[in-house]
Amino acid sequence: MVSTLSLPTRLRPPDLLYATDRYADDVLSGRYDDLLPAGGLPANDRWFTRLHGDEELDVWLISWVPDRSTELHDHGGSLGALTVVSGALKESRWDGRVFKRRRLNAGDQAAFPLGWVHDVVWTPDRHTAAPVAPAARVAPTLSVHAYSPPLTAMSYYEVTHRNTLRRKRTELTDEPEG
Repeated sequence: MVSTLSLPTRLRPPDLLYATDRYADDVLSGRYDDLLPAGGLPANDRWFTRLHGDEELDVWLISWVPDRSTELHDHGGSLGALTVVSGALKESRWDGRVFKRRRLNAGDQAAFPLGWVHDVVWTPDRHTAAPVAPAARVAPTLSVHAYSPPLTAMSYYEVTHRNTLRRKRTELTDEPEG
């Protein structure tokens, strides 16, 4: 007997990776320049805007700056994927025992199945040194994220002294983590 896993969407992680790659190309070509903040991306806060939204798929452009964590979180009942457009990100994913860390540079992609618990932060790209002084201006990292079905809730976690996850809170949301 073959068991099939029922997912909350007809889209699969490869479909989401394809979508983020296509939208990342559109961002790089300037198609969404009119959605960017008039004065440029904020240097001290994360910023995001929706590039596409329907009943099956949400696509977001997100900027990342130093010292702003998403906190350890999941995406509720949504699958997810991202493509790094510029700069670099560091992902710390809880695998049930330890944190697995990876660096994602411009052009790199990642997919998030159901139950994926991670934290994502800005990290210097290979050509940029980490900021030395608080006044040092660094370019935010840009990434495109896709969620299917669109986000409705996110839970935030902490790792206990027994090396287990404890849910701190769940938030209803239709926007990416902020």
